[in-house]
Amino acid sequence: MAGLVIVAHAPLATALQAVARHVFAERSEALVIVDVWPDWSAETAEDEIRAAVQRAGAGVAGAEVLILADVFGATPCNAAQRVADGVGVRLVVGLNVPMLWRALAYAQQPIDALVERALVGGTQGVMPASPQKPQDQPLHSQPNDPSHRHHQQ
Repeated sequence: MAGLVIVAHAPLATALQAVARHVFAERSEALVIVDVWPDWSAETAEDEIRAAVQRAGAGVAGAEVLILADVFGATPCNAAQRVADGVGVRLVVGLNVPMLWRALAYAQQPIDALVERALVGGTQGVMPASPQKPQDQPLHSQPNDPSHRHHQQ
């Protein structure tokens, strides 16, 4: 099973870990997070991410780790790029909730498949949504509805 690390502007990583617990309580405990604080230097962020990758890999030689970062070109991503080697430690940027849930659901897959699953989850989770159209049904009040709430299903 690949290790998962979230790297994001503080406090987003912590918030995403909490969101992960809603659906994947048992797997979210293995999720390692790095909240990058505004006063951190690039070197501090890189050091924290390296430590997180080691924790996610549990010190196992050759362990695979997927880093999920929030925004391309920002300090969390730039520091993560210096840590990711493109082989055993991979980086996907543009983290959203569907991407995170997909990564947690398929964390047992090999890293290449996991990266693909995370990307698909992230991209398919972004779509336009139109407002719900009202139903064109006449309101039929029920004479025996004492609260006059007129529930319709």
